Amino acid sequence: MSKISFWLQRVAQLLIVLLLVTFGVSLLLRLIPVDLATILLPVGSEIERDLLRTELGFDKGPIGYYLQWLGDFVQGDMGKIYFSGGTEEVSTHLRNAMPRSLLLMIYTQVTALAIAIPLGVLSAYRVGRRADKITSNILFTLSSIPNFAIALLLIIFIGVKLAWLPTLGYAPLSDGIWEHFQYMIMPVISLSCGLVSTYTRLLRADMIAALREDYVTMAASKGLSDRRILWRHVFRPSSLTLLTSAALSMGALIGGAIVIESIFATYGVGFEVFFAIQGRQYVLLQSTVAVIALFYVFFNLVVDLSCGFVDPRTRDRRVNA
Repeated sequence: MSKISFWLQRVAQLLIVLLLVTFGVSLLLRLIPVDLATILLPVGSEIERDLLRTELGFDKGPIGYYLQWLGDFVQGDMGKIYFSGGTEEVSTHLRNAMPRSLLLMIYTQVTALAIAIPLGVLSAYRVGRRADKITSNILFTLSSIPNFAIALLLIIFIGVKLAWLPTLGYAPLSDGIWEHFQYMIMPVISLSCGLVSTYTRLLRADMIAALREDYVTMAASKGLSDRRILWRHVFRPSSLTLLTSAALSMGALIGGAIVIESIFATYGVGFEVFFAIQGRQYVLLQSTVAVIALFYVFFNLVVDLSCGFVDPRTRDRRVNA
């Protein structure tokens, strides 16, 4: 199989996953034992509700409704949010929310990796020593604390008692870099603590196994420095599990962001999911889940490419399989 055929097959598989996820959400919405048109227009007339059923495809079967929604979604029509005073475009909500959530997730991943990689390398190099034991105990403690509890502790001590950082809201980059980061520091810390623990322990385990390989002994016998052996010959092949975990953790980040964005009033995509469920805005919920699934699939594809770049042997094995 050629490399082009392999990647086309990989993209096709991810598209199938995306279609299955969105169809599953669509089917779940249709299984709700209430009339969605009545929920969306609780004070509207029956004629208005009939028009809404026709507009959204509620009068069709599950497959017909999904195909109509999918066709509109592909063309950029994500539906509307219905209020007593009118409607708002879902795309407008998501256009405002997406940059906030993306920046929050990027900052969280960068922070977690920037802390976990040195800690993992140090713990593997000094396995069984005091530094390794202290690090392991701290990480075990962090992994047992929910991110919302960390968020509340940060708000109480750093935001309220010390008044170092604002506790609620969001500032875009256009307001200034420092102003922007002031609002992002505590949400990023809240989400990254658990990831630091997971990433460090994964990297530590893989590096300890790699340090026992014969090629490491041979590299040491040639007089290479410990730093060169650790970072060039051990870290690179040991980082594949870390990269895969970073991609899979995007799902956990999205789930955690629903709570964290609500606590800090960031109003990102996670908050949109919370708002859609609380306000029974099921069209908003379906489109938001589709966008989340789209980005999740995209991140997995990026990690596949990254793994092939970090260790070409994995790419060649998958292509030749």
